[in-house]
Amino acid sequence: MEPDDGVARCAACGNVDPQPVIRALFVVTGASGSGKTTIFPELLSRMSGWCAVFDADWLIDPLGRAAKDGQIDWAAFTDTWLHVAHGVAQNGLPTLLLAPFIPEHLDNLPGRAWIGEIHSLVLDCPDAERRRRMEARPRWRARDIDAQTEFGRWLRKNLSPVIDTTRQSPSEVAETVAAWVRDRMAV
Repeated sequence: MEPDDGVARCAACGNVDPQPVIRALFVVTGASGSGKTTIFPELLSRMSGWCAVFDADWLIDPLGRAAKDGQIDWAAFTDTWLHVAHGVAQNGLPTLLLAPFIPEHLDNLPGRAWIGEIHSLVLDCPDAERRRRMEARPRWRARDIDAQTEFGRWLRKNLSPVIDTTRQSPSEVAETVAAWVRDRMAV
């Protein structure tokens, strides 16, 4: 099925389903250690009734188990989240996704057709703080500190807005993110 002039149409047989609901997607991105998981619980209470809030990491383990070689297909992983967001839209809500995604990760995926405008916001912290945060994590967590630091620099340079999570408490960061979402929903 593909969206077609307000309906979902099967290109193969022409079958038409009622108008698909397409909503915006809000992506709070950032390299590891930027604070995405930390603000998640705070966002749940602030966005209740406004958005469905997800941490993209939730699907890493099940999709890793589903992979034949245990290696996640990252394009399929990202596309899965677009389809989840479309499913949420059918229930009348946009999705707020905490994920290390950039717009280019989303644009050419099959699920993109079912999503409205995509808004991105970057959570960030200074490189030394990212290193400290990642080194303080449990040993089973990935420790690709250099790669994540470079990704953080790229995000800082190429996307906006950027919120430095060392300048506010997690609660204040969550409130800033919630206000950003509400402002874009009001347009």
